[in-house]
Amino acid sequence: MRSAKPTAGPTAPAPHWWRNAVIYQVYPRSFADADGDGTGDLAGVRDRLPYLADLGVDALWFTPWYRSPQADGGYDVADYRAIDPAFGTLADAEALITAARGLGIRTIVDIVPNHVSDQHEWFQEALAAAPGDPARDRFWFRDGRGPGGDEMPTRWTSSFAGDTWTRTTGPDGKPGQWYLHLFAPEQPDLNWNHPDVVAEHEAVLRFWYDRGVAGIRIDSAALIAKDPELPEVGEHHEPGRHPHLDRDELHDVYRGWRKVADSYEDPRLLVGEVWLDDHERFVRYLRDDEMHMAFNFDFMSRPWDAAALAGSIRSTLAAHATVDAPPTWVLSNHDVTRPVTRYGREDSAFAFSAKRFGTPTDLALGARRARAAALLTAALPGVLYVYQGDELGLPEVEDLPEGARQDPMHFRSGGTDPGRDGCRVPLPWTATGPTCGFNDTGTATWLPQPADWGTYAAASQQDDPDSFLTLYREAIRLRRSEPALRGDAFAWTSSAPGTLAFRRGEDLTCVVNFGAPAALPDHTAVVIASAPLEHGLLPRDTAVWLRT
Repeated sequence: MRSAKPTAGPTAPAPHWWRNAVIYQVYPRSFADADGDGTGDLAGVRDRLPYLADLGVDALWFTPWYRSPQADGGYDVADYRAIDPAFGTLADAEALITAARGLGIRTIVDIVPNHVSDQHEWFQEALAAAPGDPARDRFWFRDGRGPGGDEMPTRWTSSFAGDTWTRTTGPDGKPGQWYLHLFAPEQPDLNWNHPDVVAEHEAVLRFWYDRGVAGIRIDSAALIAKDPELPEVGEHHEPGRHPHLDRDELHDVYRGWRKVADSYEDPRLLVGEVWLDDHERFVRYLRDDEMHMAFNFDFMSRPWDAAALAGSIRSTLAAHATVDAPPTWVLSNHDVTRPVTRYGREDSAFAFSAKRFGTPTDLALGARRARAAALLTAALPGVLYVYQGDELGLPEVEDLPEGARQDPMHFRSGGTDPGRDGCRVPLPWTATGPTCGFNDTGTATWLPQPADWGTYAAASQQDDPDSFLTLYREAIRLRRSEPALRGDAFAWTSSAPGTLAFRRGEDLTCVVNFGAPAALPDHTAVVIASAPLEHGLLPRDTAVWLRT
């Protein structure tokens, strides 16, 4: 089945456009390379806007495109008001924002409030200053413990494994104070008790909102506030009183950001990356004076299992209903093992701590389940996020050559964690050519593409009625055209054992089968299916939308 192309043209301001939007995540380094140097760039994205318009997305979320040493894929920002030269210029970003909006596609950019790059001018000023100098107050500099201050101020554990403190060296070559970094040493944490930090970030929001950006995605949103006493992390803390996670005072920061977002005639969007298991604490970020939405990592982390996914859907919808915020549904992102690989494993759940080399996977099984998962998520009420390449059915690249990996998660684990490079390999656009159309020069891509990468190329799938790309295009088209899918109506329906089923609106039902071939409920038509029916039955690992 072929998708109808959306009508091009600028969109009028639409309050709440985001409540059932389809948002496509762009990792610029790996999307498309216009200047032929092997690294993706903003001009490459602009060249591919017709592809994204044809896919039918409402907005693009860009991971950081700012000037950065790239110690952590751009999440170590040196200057929020400058584009990294590898990606282009500020003028390129402004042109891309304008061109996308002309096709009805909005732009969302990443802000990383927890930390900056160690090359940021503030941190360089702090390093040059003496202990006790006000320049150090924007960060967390502390004397060490023990004789000579040789012990770290705390034993907190990094999100990237290993220690969270690095010791400085003074001008005289002697060891000095330590500074805090919840991630890599190249990413010093900011002190959000400092007024300069608060004022600078609100100014950065305005800088990008003034350039037409429709929304901000907030990285590691629950980590920014720290207990100034820097106590050790215990086995249990009262809600809101953990030394560095989900502290109550950080909500004042986001209330300030919401005032900035709401000050525009066309109100801007705030999207949070909030990794919390406690639903009650999670939805506090979604109160009507804070963020508009936050990523639903619970659903993404669940195994391919009817009870597990149904449980996540129930709890997610219930939690979001308490604050009237739209739930979000996402199968992967730039940090997570791709669905085709993940769903083909014996343990199809996702956890960073479980990633290991050599984990077997059945890619055919994973692809079948990933197609069904795509229809499941597209049928749910709320916001659908698609990570670049998932619409092509790309697998995780797990056999990168020795020396090619760049992710600090890999190196800080001592080499036991494969890291996140496998989901960041540059996209294949054409079936042939040395870079599968990623660039026109044949210059090697910054991460090497597998030999079979061209089999997944967008050009190869473009006119294939059974391809991943066609499935995604048709599902997104139906989300726009079906009245039942544009609202919030949702109701569970009875279904055969091993399946889950729910109704959207009055006449559309989604059924997903996790077990033996199952009979379908009464229906008048099959709207879309992730795989063909077999003798009128819904096969295992298949999803279908029915007119009922």
